[in-house]
Amino acid sequence: MADKPSQGLAHITGSPAERGPRAQGAPAGRGSRAARAKPPRWAQLPYLFVLAVTIGALAWIWQGGIRHAKEGTLALAGAMFIGALARLVLPKPRAGMLASRRRLVDVVCLAALAVGLLVAGLVLPLPS
Repeated sequence: MADKPSQGLAHITGSPAERGPRAQGAPAGRGSRAARAKPPRWAQLPYLFVLAVTIGALAWIWQGGIRHAKEGTLALAGAMFIGALARLVLPKPRAGMLASRRRLVDVVCLAALAVGLLVAGLVLPLPS
């Protein structure tokens, strides 16, 4: 019994060759950062366009008050419809931050929000 070395932490503290092929410089997880495909910078353009139209519509409502509430709400509905259409048409890498869930869920949520805003915009009375 005294002739055998203890087996305690030998499997952890051994050389990289003893630990296996993954321990020889490759990081644990899904792979190295360079190996993962980075989406191009322009992949965020659909999201930025929808965001810009949304901010513009909100600024229009804010600056115009009740007189521009109907037009601003319709512009918001248009922005959501554009977002839903972009998410439906574009593949996931090109949809950018519009792709937060599965495609069907994203499109249904954006379209439902757009329909609600459209109805609200159409129901609002014109100020006199």
